[in-house]
Amino acid sequence: MSLLALSKVTQWFEEGRLILDEVDLDVEPGQLVALLGPSGSGKSSLLNLIGALDKPKTGSIRFDGVEIASLGERLLADYRSECVGFVFQEHHLLPQLTALENVMAPTLCRPWRNRESPEAKALRLLEAVGVTERIRALPGQLSGGERQRVAIARALVNSPKLLLCDEPTGNLDRETVESVVRLLIDLAFRERVAVVMATHNEAHALAFDRRLRIESCKLVEGP
Repeated sequence: MSLLALSKVTQWFEEGRLILDEVDLDVEPGQLVALLGPSGSGKSSLLNLIGALDKPKTGSIRFDGVEIASLGERLLADYRSECVGFVFQEHHLLPQLTALENVMAPTLCRPWRNRESPEAKALRLLEAVGVTERIRALPGQLSGGERQRVAIARALVNSPKLLLCDEPTGNLDRETVESVVRLLIDLAFRERVAVVMATHNEAHALAFDRRLRIESCKLVEGP
């Protein structure tokens, strides 16, 4: 069974402009999916629907066989915090918290069931993303690349099955971009998490298992 299954998902803006037209998508556990398309094509809208930050006008979105639209508010909150991790173009770190505290923050929103303590899990992920020496630093003391690495660690701390990345390297320099993309792919393998990443970069997309493109509101399989 697919981890994620979208069937005939349609979305439009309030003014009636169509943004997604009967989109079908299946994502397998651990699969890496690159989502391509120009700005305004609907990449972010699709990620928001998958992450239950928005609701489709029509169609079905199932995660582990469960229809997301059928979930009440509490279960939707559990889905967002436990099943899905988010990495955005802006890191959205809390400026008053250290790198370690930022990574641990999502663990405060739900009962902790991991064998590792929240701090041990956060420290392990910060080591994995290469910022061990900066765990006591505030976001304002970190470089752009370091902040995005901390954001990736934070997205993984609750052990989600799916990571949604919306142009996560858009504000980084070329060298940092390459390292962050390699890190995402490596961590996805090590943490056994599927990734759907929106990107403009065709070269980075080639490193993923699948490449999908939004064209004229439709989702098509790319080369």
